[in-house]
Amino acid sequence: METPRNPTELPPPPGVILSLKAGFDAIASHLAPILLPLGLDALLWLGPRLSLQQIFLAAFQDMLRVTGGTGFSAEELLATQEFTTFLQRYNLLSLLRTFPIGITSLMTGELPVDSPLGLRQVVEVVSVEQVLVLVFGLTLLGWLGGGVYFRWVAAAAGYSATGRGSAATVFQSLMFSLLCVAALFLLGIPLAGVLSILYLIGPSLAQMALLALVFLGLWLAAPLFFLPHGIFVRGQNVLGSVLASLKMARFTLPTSSLFVAAVFLISQGLNFLWAIPPDSSWMTAVGLAGHAFITTALLAASFIYYRDMNVWLQTVLERLNAGTAPRQA
Repeated sequence: METPRNPTELPPPPGVILSLKAGFDAIASHLAPILLPLGLDALLWLGPRLSLQQIFLAAFQDMLRVTGGTGFSAEELLATQEFTTFLQRYNLLSLLRTFPIGITSLMTGELPVDSPLGLRQVVEVVSVEQVLVLVFGLTLLGWLGGGVYFRWVAAAAGYSATGRGSAATVFQSLMFSLLCVAALFLLGIPLAGVLSILYLIGPSLAQMALLALVFLGLWLAAPLFFLPHGIFVRGQNVLGSVLASLKMARFTLPTSSLFVAAVFLISQGLNFLWAIPPDSSWMTAVGLAGHAFITTALLAASFIYYRDMNVWLQTVLERLNAGTAPRQA
């Protein structure tokens, strides 16, 4: 005789390893989404480089003329030289890699100057107006491309948003990115002011406050990581996706944090491997392909984990409600 199941007996949550495996299997069966990160990295590797070097060097020379070449310490001059080296490598096209929703890229961190085709063409941006237009246009294009990429990966994982078309989903992702920028300004400016005041009071006090902010960011990593997923998995609007993510994190924070940590360690650890070949070697193409596959598979795994975790959470809440409901005589 079969023993009836206890309605309060809770099933185990979705496993991190199984979710990662499912994500890799999904992308291995649908390789098309990796074309977007692969194409972006190919552009940043082989395409022209939009440089801001002339604008910043001209501004720095004007500042030196005004100050008579004095008033700078050795450390400040060294930092300026490092910044000049950074400008020699910086590519304004790297703004196409946007956050939090964007196409993954390896080359935005590498900033290559050379390529197997020789030295790349450098296009100097010569006016502030051009910089502003390019920053706005490239960021907007990156957000839109990121929305397409996320929806494509979610569909490859079998969790395309129901009841919402592609254009509406991408639009909601754009609204989410704009909301994140607004929140960053509203929170970042006051925090920067507070840190500046603390630094004037004592540098050690400012360092302690910064360390506390880092720990707070790590604690919020899981809720923030899944904020946009409801847009692509469940067809929610921006507010609904944010609230659903916070609700999920409230009940699943330890396991969700473990999943986010695993995604971070895998992606960042393998980036060291993909970056081994020099920029002038065609072997870099192997690294770009590997990076595109791994990061896309990890994104697919996050959609699978998000959907399975919400299904598990709904099941748990239903069983708990069934177990606490009064029984009729």
